[in-house]
Amino acid sequence: MAEISENGAADAQQAPAPVKMNVLAQFVRDMSFENILAQKGVSGEVQPDVQVQVNLDAKKRTAENQYEVVMKLKVESKSKATGDMLFILEMDYAGVFNIENVPAEQLHPFLLIECPRMLFPFVRRIVSDVTRDGGFPPLNLETIDFVALYRNEIARRQQATAAAGEERKLDA
Repeated sequence: MAEISENGAADAQQAPAPVKMNVLAQFVRDMSFENILAQKGVSGEVQPDVQVQVNLDAKKRTAENQYEVVMKLKVESKSKATGDMLFILEMDYAGVFNIENVPAEQLHPFLLIECPRMLFPFVRRIVSDVTRDGGFPPLNLETIDFVALYRNEIARRQQATAAAGEERKLDA
């Protein structure tokens, strides 16, 4: 039988509380699908070239421990042969999260990595359904590496800040 010393009990009490995340709501905030191919009346087989852009935004809500995370998606499909636009899909998909026990210095990456991971399967399904219902083969988005997306954005911001600092030195 194991004995617990006073130090062991004290160590257990100082262990950090586990991170708690609940999705309280998720919804399409804004969506637009434009079938340019149908508008032009073009028919026949077309080989698409699909470009996907993703932007993320997070903000604190008025309720304690609640945050809203928005995934802004823009999908453009062009003909590989002619470069003509086939369709454009733009969507803002939001989630409301209750997040507890995340240290302040880890909250920003948590909001922009873990929360979008929770939303992504739903975004993928909506994009697939909308493109199919719009007259195209269903577009199944590839999994997005939100860690790489976050790191790239941080690096871009640091470069922009450094460039702005260099401009200030030149102006002085």
